[in-house]
Amino acid sequence: MNDTQNMMPKDEGEWKERLTPEQYEVLRNKGTEAPFSGKLAVSADGTYRCVACGNRLFSADAKFDSGTGWPSFDQALPGSIREIVDNSYGMSRVEVVCSKCGSHLGHVFDDGPTMTGKRYCINSVCLG
Repeated sequence: MNDTQNMMPKDEGEWKERLTPEQYEVLRNKGTEAPFSGKLAVSADGTYRCVACGNRLFSADAKFDSGTGWPSFDQALPGSIREIVDNSYGMSRVEVVCSKCGSHLGHVFDDGPTMTGKRYCINSVCLG
């Protein structure tokens, strides 16, 4: 990968060039992929990364099967995400975004089955 590929896009036009249409819709327009439609790629170091910028987000050890159709994790890597109150569509939720590029990843809920009590419900198209 050369230096121009490592540079963060400066505007939405550059994001559109870098991402697939589905990735752009979810990551930049806060869309949601259809449940049970995604495929996951875990890196050689056992982490899931932001497909937009390469930021390390979740450890493979934190993944669990929630039965919802989206990848679920019980914790994020320290400093990897930001949580933002999301009151869209008449719901009160907490949006999860990449701390490096600000891309939408999914939402976090307090109904997880592990000791953390968290369920980070993440669109698989966001993970690379």
